[in-house]
Amino acid sequence: MSLDLSRYDPVWRAAEPYMRARKNDVHIPLSFDWCVRLLEHFPQADRDVCLLAILLHDIGWWAIDMETIISEGFRSENILQSDVRYRHEAEGVRLGTEVLRATGWSEDIIAQVCEIIDGHDTRPEPRHLNDRIVRDSDKLWRYEVTGTAVGCDWFGETPAENCRRNEKILPKFETEPGRAMATAALAETRKALKVHVL
Repeated sequence: MSLDLSRYDPVWRAAEPYMRARKNDVHIPLSFDWCVRLLEHFPQADRDVCLLAILLHDIGWWAIDMETIISEGFRSENILQSDVRYRHEAEGVRLGTEVLRATGWSEDIIAQVCEIIDGHDTRPEPRHLNDRIVRDSDKLWRYEVTGTAVGCDWFGETPAENCRRNEKILPKFETEPGRAMATAALAETRKALKVHVL
């Protein structure tokens, strides 16, 4: 099924100022493309909800300074339950609502998108298929060379260490297609970055 991705351009433009934090101007477009690919496996999913949620899911990091993001969001114990993670989700709901209203989306779509954003990192279990797709799309980018490079900076790791971190996350994928895509991308990244020798 062909998607007209240009229909999301107004949302990209409205959200762009909030993407200039935490390398989200790299993370979000890559995750969006993974979401497009993952949606091919799930024709029953709501494409608008999934694509808008992945586009807006991390814009809440804009409201938090980078030092706090790194120290509390990536290098503290139990990072997924840190206060800064909850804060970025709440800010993401606030900013996402503003962006979606300003670009003409219905209140029903806004509610569904914000339900996913609120808890996308901290909620233990997904609520439904759209949530599962967004969660997997959010993780998939880190298996690319670019995601590994950014992850090395965030976590203070070498590429080999970051690849090992990502391998441990594979069982946490919510969908089989997502896990298969991540496994293939990880193999390519390991090869490209020569992690078997470096």
